[in-house]
Amino acid sequence: MKLNVHSEGTWKFSTSALILSTVTFGCSGDVTETGKRPNIVIVLADDLGWGDVGYHGSHIQTPNLDRLAETAVRLNRFYVAPVSTPTRAGLLTGRYPNRMGVRHVVIPPWRDYGIEPDEIFLPQELEKVGYKHRAIIGKWHLGHSRKKYYPLNRGFTHFYGHLNGAIDFFSLEREGELDWHDDWESSYDKGYSTDLITEHAVRCIKDYSGEKDPFFIYVAYNAPHTPLQAKDEDLELYGFDPSEPRFGQGDKTGRGNNKEQTFAAMVTCMDRGIGQIIRTLKDMDEFENTIFLFFSDNGTDNGSSGELRGRKFLEFEGGVRVPALLSWPAGLQGERTIDQVTGYVDVMPTLLDVLGLQSTAEFDGMSMLPVLTGEKAVIERNLYLGLGAVVSNEWKFIEKGHNPAMEMKSDMLFKIDADPSEQNNLMDTYKEKAEEFRSFVKTYDTIQPPRPLPDYGMGRDGFVAPEEWKVTGN
Repeated sequence: MKLNVHSEGTWKFSTSALILSTVTFGCSGDVTETGKRPNIVIVLADDLGWGDVGYHGSHIQTPNLDRLAETAVRLNRFYVAPVSTPTRAGLLTGRYPNRMGVRHVVIPPWRDYGIEPDEIFLPQELEKVGYKHRAIIGKWHLGHSRKKYYPLNRGFTHFYGHLNGAIDFFSLEREGELDWHDDWESSYDKGYSTDLITEHAVRCIKDYSGEKDPFFIYVAYNAPHTPLQAKDEDLELYGFDPSEPRFGQGDKTGRGNNKEQTFAAMVTCMDRGIGQIIRTLKDMDEFENTIFLFFSDNGTDNGSSGELRGRKFLEFEGGVRVPALLSWPAGLQGERTIDQVTGYVDVMPTLLDVLGLQSTAEFDGMSMLPVLTGEKAVIERNLYLGLGAVVSNEWKFIEKGHNPAMEMKSDMLFKIDADPSEQNNLMDTYKEKAEEFRSFVKTYDTIQPPRPLPDYGMGRDGFVAPEEWKVTGN
């Protein structure tokens, strides 16, 4: 039996004024026949492109994601920010990242900065409805310099992984210091980071399963982000010849004969780990009542965007439209594709809607539950993509001059539902529509956070990483 969970919430969404959507939910009681709320497992890939999965035609071997795509809800129009930290911030708060000072850059190792404590994070809300175990496993990237930014102070009950981005997959170091942690302490576990993340996620599922309380696990892989490093056994799947040179200069740990081979091996290893997580959920009789969400934090910088235009760092589709799959066999019908525009800021309000959780949090995202359950065929909305860009179910607008890397000669307007490759600029044909979107993006582009994040390289000269990246200051 499939449960048809209906939204009891209301939301407000304004395109003409700086108004956040405030969601208030009435408690709907138990949401499954067993009386147990669903477990929640969110799996996030790092720099995985639209064209880097088998079910989108890639040569890269992703059999586990391909099998999931056959049975899950395929979120065909799922959008994120074009770079890591902003997506992670929006995922866990339901708010556009420029409100938190992370509009277009990540938090680098040398920055004394993080998402401020007054932001309400998803695990803080889940605690209110009995989610006793709330774990983050893998990459944090939302602040590392002070305890107030640490995941254990943001509603998570357990943290295993790394604080920074771009760590070494084998030494687990960033800037020459160990960045691998188990709660507040350094972890001296040895291994390839993708495997360590998978093994710990499996262990947590086994530990948490069987309890009366549901669990929340956020599995944030650092693959296939740089540095491009893979295990030899995975490289061999793509023709690695150890008698031939490994690519690049300097330390060649984990590098294959070329970048493409190494990237593919990294993706396949992550896919294998996702398969192990899914199998563990099934073995522990938890998969049916687990909301399992998979997506990438942004487009690729080393892989393929498939038929989409652009890559990581850009607001073109290849930078912001990512593979995304949603499974909840006990609550949602699978084996279907949804073309509704949805995205990272919708995850938190949608989950709260599922749980009937009354919340004072303010969101830019909105609940997609009515579309997921079939109560509504479509929800008309505009989704701000950052730096002068907005997408709707039918249209996409990008204003020139906001992102220098875009190299645009003029503003762009696309009939995105019919032109996903963004080939036909319709600015001259639909001038009124373009003006409507220009007004919309101005509302959000002009947001000035209390403490905006400086450019990436500022403060890098002379920086010395703390020993083992241990958090000391408050």
